[in-house]
This record gives sequence, structure tokens and C-alpha cells, in this order.
Amino acid sequence: MHIPFFDRSPRVALVRLSGLIAARPDPLSGGLNDAGIGPLLDRAFGIGRLSAVMLVVNSPGGSPVQSSLIARRIRRLAEEKKVPVIAVVEDAAASGGYWIAAAADEIVADPASILGSIGVISAGFGFDQAIARLGVARRLRTAGAEKSFLDPFAPERAEDVARLNELLATLHEEFKAWIRARRGEKLKAPEETLFTGRFWTGREAVDLGLADALGDAESEARRRFGEKVRIIRLGQRRRPFPWRLIPGAREGVEALAHIAEERAAWARLGL
Repeated sequence: MHIPFFDRSPRVALVRLSGLIAARPDPLSGGLNDAGIGPLLDRAFGIGRLSAVMLVVNSPGGSPVQSSLIARRIRRLAEEKKVPVIAVVEDAAASGGYWIAAAADEIVADPASILGSIGVISAGFGFDQAIARLGVARRLRTAGAEKSFLDPFAPERAEDVARLNELLATLHEEFKAWIRARRGEKLKAPEETLFTGRFWTGREAVDLGLADALGDAESEARRRFGEKVRIIRLGQRRRPFPWRLIPGAREGVEALAHIAEERAAWARLGL
């Protein structure tokens, strides 16, 4: 009779990290943020007699702050529990998704997956010409010369663009410093190639040193820890679809906005 209490098989916690990375959770799927993912990671690393934690990453990126918080939480738990971490990339670990994957000790990827996009992006819209055609006057008052920044209803100002470029460059340096710290001598191409925001397939990523091997989570767990490995799966809780929402309701608008934002993030990868 098999009694789990006496089961001495190697244990691997398999944690799925999927979706857009954002401070505010997706009303439908939740997405990825430190507040939501933290308890899941705590549970994974808290499993007794753990051989490793495998992070199945499937994200087009998102908030650099949340990416950094999640990645640092992974490192803190790994060091506290003295447990190796393996990231396994499915469709994509791009931008913030790669930031998180780099927290692992090793990165395994599907040959056709997308990795990299080590860069920072900012996007918006300008409505100044549209409201001018409609005869609408923008009335805005501020206390503080730089309080109004990149106002979408006013013509773009050179000083705002310069300030934004400086901010993006600073965030990019944070991203690059993290990848240098985590991947170090594993990187096989110059920074001028790797840190441009470009992304590659999993097979190319291995050649460039952005990943360590090709494979998938189940096969990799068995290859490393044997056929008797016990894979303990943990994943994000999916919220039920909010059928009660009516078109035009605030929650419905937020849900649609999150869907559009995530769709745009995936589209930048051609997925």
C-alpha cells in the first residue's frame, strides 16, 4: 500500500506564471504581480523535502517594477530554502517575462518559444488634433512646472520627450544590470546585440546564452530527478467570467482594457 507520508521520491514544485505583468490584477485572469503571485511562490518553496522549483513562464512582459519584485522574491526564497530554481519557457518569456525567468538558476525553453526583448517601452496616444477639429478647448492648471507630463490632449513637448527618454534609459539600465548579475558569463553575444529589445526563438536563445537548454517541464523534471519524481503542480487561480458585468459598467470597461493591453503585448512578439 502506497502511503504518501513515507514517499521518499524526489519532489519538484511546478509553478505556472502566466499572463501580462501589471500592478493591478486582470479582472478575468489576474495576470502577474507580486501581491498575487507571492503566496503561490511561498507555498511552492515551503514544500518539504523539495528537490527543485520549476517556474513555467508564459508572459509577454509588463510592469518593470512588478517584474523586479517577483524576481527578487524568487531569489530570496531560493536562497532561504537552498533550493535550485529552473525556469521553463513555453510561448514566451519576453521583456518582464524574461526578467522573471532570469531569476532562475537555469532557463530551459521550447525551440519555438520567444525569449529576450531586454528593453523598455512606453506607448500612448495624442488627441490634440482630434479635439481641435471638434472645437474642444483643453483647460488644465497645475502647480509645479513639470506636473503636466505628456498630456495626451496637448501637443507633445520636447522637454517631456527628453524626460521620458531619460526615464526609459534608467529603467533599461536596471534591466541590463539584472541580466548581467543573473546570466553573467553565460551570455555568448555582446551587449550591443542582446540588450536592444530584440527577441529570439528558444533555439537561438540557447546559442546566445539567454537560455541554457531546450526542453519542456515534464521531460526536464524526469530527466533530472528520475521517472519516480513527484511533480507538485501549483498555478494561479482563474477568476470566473464576470457574466454580471454589463457593457459600459466600470468593471467591464477595465476588463476589456486589460484584454486589449495583453493582446497588444503579445502582438508585439508576433503571437
